[in-house]
Amino acid sequence: MKIVSVNVNGIRAAGRKGFYQWMAKEQPDIVCMQELKAQPDQITDALYHPQGYHSYFHSAEKKGYSGVGIYSRIEPDNVQVGLGWEEFDSEGRYLQVDYPGLSVVSLYMPSGSSKEERQDFKYMAMGRFEPLLKKMQKQDREWLICGDWNIAHKKIDIKNWRGNQKNSGFLPEERAWMDWLFGDAGFIDAFREVDEREEQYTWWSNRGQAWDNNTGWRIDYHVVTPGLGKKVTRAEIYKDERFSDHAPLTLEYDF
Repeated sequence: MKIVSVNVNGIRAAGRKGFYQWMAKEQPDIVCMQELKAQPDQITDALYHPQGYHSYFHSAEKKGYSGVGIYSRIEPDNVQVGLGWEEFDSEGRYLQVDYPGLSVVSLYMPSGSSKEERQDFKYMAMGRFEPLLKKMQKQDREWLICGDWNIAHKKIDIKNWRGNQKNSGFLPEERAWMDWLFGDAGFIDAFREVDEREEQYTWWSNRGQAWDNNTGWRIDYHVVTPGLGKKVTRAEIYKDERFSDHAPLTLEYDF
């Protein structure tokens, strides 16, 4: 089972940059996308509905902003759009597909970097997720939450950790929450099950020479329940082409 998570930073922009040609070559079973920046009527073209895949989108109410999507080779038993949290759902941040014994989520956690109110919104989302994550662990199924979590967990996950300790995405409170997620909450950072190397980043700022110097952050994850964590066979961050300011994160599971 090959699953891709990618923040496309605009599905139409990624399409122009060759994302769908890459996807046709890679042949993943499921693709979870974040930051579509498009309304449903803007992505009716066949390009955005690749042959052989079922397509699901959850757009933000605000045009040109946020939104998540999932492509799946197998038609899911159930599709859940949003979480029933109005302020979160209006930004198009959660999409879930259910199969026998497995649920896959495309998640786009808020960024708090633009202003204090957005950091407060991020903390609110993190807090509201806690009971949901605990509930997932009690269900008789595996969970895979793909997406841009907008937090680098450890020093190994960010190039300039010293200079970013007071910046959103690497704040002590955010990192402590990731400790909880991969600790007491019982979830697994699937990428780290097979790749413990340093400087494995998924996002690079468009400022300065971040990409050229590999001054990156690892903020895109496959967050999985323990049963699925044991089944990770391979991980890859694809950097040969650039479809976005994020790189596609591909993991394979023996599931």
